[in-house]
Amino acid sequence: MFGDLFTGPHLLFLGVIVLVLFGGKKLPELGKGLGEGLRGFKDGMKGIGEDDTDEKKKEAAEAEAKRKDAEDKAYQEAKLAAEAKLAAEARVAAEMKAEREREAVSK
Repeated sequence: MFGDLFTGPHLLFLGVIVLVLFGGKKLPELGKGLGEGLRGFKDGMKGIGEDDTDEKKKEAAEAEAKRKDAEDKAYQEAKLAAEAKLAAEARVAAEMKAEREREAVSK
């Protein structure tokens, strides 16, 4: 359908029309503005993808920090429980020793 529209003579005629309308001095500025606009659009599209990636990285880092905090808390609780167990065993051992000494004295 459009194959016959963009042939050599058609494009040449279109170029002459653009040159007449905008002039020789405005064409480089027009091309520069078009290039900057396309570059900005491309960068904007790239930024959308990076924002998603950055958010995923941030969420992963937050999840890792939460997991590490939970592990540290569990470690501290286990350490306190072990210390409490040792203290209780030491107290029971001391009570048993005191009871044996009282029995030995009373015999």
